[in-house]
Amino acid sequence: MTADRPPVATADLEAVRRQLGRDPRGVVEVAHRCLCGEPDVVRTEPRLPDGTPFPTTFYATCPRLTGAVSTLESQGLMREMTDRLDADEDLRAGYEAAHEDYLARRSELGEVAEIAGVSAGGMPTRVKCLHVLVAHSLAVGPGVNPLGDEALAALPPWWEGRSCATDAEA
Repeated sequence: MTADRPPVATADLEAVRRQLGRDPRGVVEVAHRCLCGEPDVVRTEPRLPDGTPFPTTFYATCPRLTGAVSTLESQGLMREMTDRLDADEDLRAGYEAAHEDYLARRSELGEVAEIAGVSAGGMPTRVKCLHVLVAHSLAVGPGVNPLGDEALAALPPWWEGRSCATDAEA
């Protein structure tokens, strides 16, 4: 973990453990919270404690969020977005800028030679994982990752009705 970064609160790590059904690895901060107050995106070290390179800096943890994103993936949204990247120069440029932003934010946590230049989610040339793109958009806010923003806008309100912790393992 980066020395100047405070440790993640035990309660937050416990919430993420419940959400994932396992101990979280390499978490340096809660990058976004659901409207119910639970963590829904964490920021993760580029090298896990066991030494494994880990390019997924922003990791969606809320089971209701990840389930909703999985539904979008199963409906073919990734293919549609990838096709649009080939045809829309402005979208492609925005997605390439999102890739660079992702790399810059990961490099704040350290450099890992094995994943240098590799972001996540298929950036910058295709859409491979909407979970990563949505997590990036939630963590950094709108206007940075155009396809993450689009996917986020297409999601139902996953937080409504009860806390995200309700769906997590007790």
